[in-house]
Amino acid sequence: MTELDRVRELARAGLSNLEANRRRIDDLNVYPVPDGDTGTNLTLTARAVVASLDESSATGRAAVAKALTRAALMGARGNSGVIFSQIVRGAAEVLGEPGTIDALRLRRAIRGASDAAYRAVRRPVEGTMLSVIRELAEEAERPEHAGVTVEELLVALVVRGEEALARTPEALAVLREAGVVDAGGAGLLEIVRGVAAGLTGEELPEVPVEAPAAGIDAIHQELSEFRYCTVFVVEGDDLDAEYLEAELEQLGDSLLVVGDPTALKVHVHTDEPGRALQLGTGMGTIEGIEIANMHKQTVQRSERLLVAVPDLAHTLETGVVAIVSGNGNRRLFESYGATRVIEGGQTMNPSTAEILAAIEATPATEVLVLPNNSNVILSAEQAALHASKPVRVIPSRSVQAGLAAIVRYLPSNSAAENAEAMNEALESIATGEVTIASRDVSLDGIEVRRGSYLGLADGAAVASGADFADVATAVVDRLLCEGREVLMLLRGADEPDLGPLLAHVQQAHPQVELDVQDGGQPHYPLLLAAE
Repeated sequence: MTELDRVRELARAGLSNLEANRRRIDDLNVYPVPDGDTGTNLTLTARAVVASLDESSATGRAAVAKALTRAALMGARGNSGVIFSQIVRGAAEVLGEPGTIDALRLRRAIRGASDAAYRAVRRPVEGTMLSVIRELAEEAERPEHAGVTVEELLVALVVRGEEALARTPEALAVLREAGVVDAGGAGLLEIVRGVAAGLTGEELPEVPVEAPAAGIDAIHQELSEFRYCTVFVVEGDDLDAEYLEAELEQLGDSLLVVGDPTALKVHVHTDEPGRALQLGTGMGTIEGIEIANMHKQTVQRSERLLVAVPDLAHTLETGVVAIVSGNGNRRLFESYGATRVIEGGQTMNPSTAEILAAIEATPATEVLVLPNNSNVILSAEQAALHASKPVRVIPSRSVQAGLAAIVRYLPSNSAAENAEAMNEALESIATGEVTIASRDVSLDGIEVRRGSYLGLADGAAVASGADFADVATAVVDRLLCEGREVLMLLRGADEPDLGPLLAHVQQAHPQVELDVQDGGQPHYPLLLAAE
């Protein structure tokens, strides 16, 4: 087994255990803001690492360590993911050195990981994942571990990690008041536990089918001071991290700027994501843009947890089956509560049998189906007719319309109540797409040339041309012309540069609330929805 193969194996082990605990970690999340996404962000970061390593052809320990560091940086999601990327960086720099990897080397690697994590945070806070990685480093350096094996040391680190995590409420009042441990620390511990199991061959303990319900103090948390969690990568030459950090600090908090002179990962909570992106584009090329509304996430987390609190909510009544294209979009539907997601889209429609199987596998009394494509609605209706439980098809004709609908979903409500709320959302939303024309055609008075970008608003052509930003801007202006206040952007698999478009929105429509996500859908560089 090559060194790269071994790293891949251990990365998958850490990811597997993290994925099994993702939702539990999301529910713990009350710091730095109660947006309920720490488990998801860490999982997506770890998935990006695994995917990058699977595609890597690096040979030699130093090259593998460099590939691992780069994968963690570029794939980092959210505050916890960015800090974790620096933990990986600090450990990889030591493990990539020549020589035997023994317990002494692992001890130095854990210390390097801790030091790198603390350096990354402008104002380190104890009672977080920083405390957990620091205590792991302290445990590794204990004299009694000098002669142990790597496997024995990892087992000791897991034990110390559990103790460190249990102590996080002692250092952070918000955790103590909510009655929870730190979500980031919990995620880090599960990664370490998974890696340890991968090395020792021991089976991991089974995750409880139903985690203990969160207390009421953990559910009702105040909204964050700033609204938008903004994450992006800047690539260029001789990037000045200190200058960018100083400028971004004026826009918000929870600021992280990490990386090297060729690539910087930025994370900031702010009310001005457009200005943050402008600072990035002023230094280089930006990509990997994610802008999430933390206030909305906080409300959704509270609603989800209330379902599990006795005497405060009804039992689960309704489940959701969604047909979705793109890994990012799939993640979004799952985060909003979809119980079954079927792969499908413009050129790959699922069969009636596939939809029926997903309905039957949904553990709920009643089921809602979101087709998210006009070509799937009929198949969904046929599946509903043959189901053994009541099923309602919500006529969502696009992924972005389906997302607007599922935001209104509450599993404790009846199918009728949910359907009413979801249909109201569909009636109030305007959708748009930017695609690439497959042939020359004239649409709605717009001359379209094969291979050019084509912009649609509510199904009507509004612009076409060779410049993505120009076409996308025309679609945005059309969608926002009637005073709509919320704009959602889903970036496609081709990952177009959204910088100019976002700067235009910030300038021309400053009142608009932005939600930018990597949808990963094929064929459509950009999907849009305005409410």
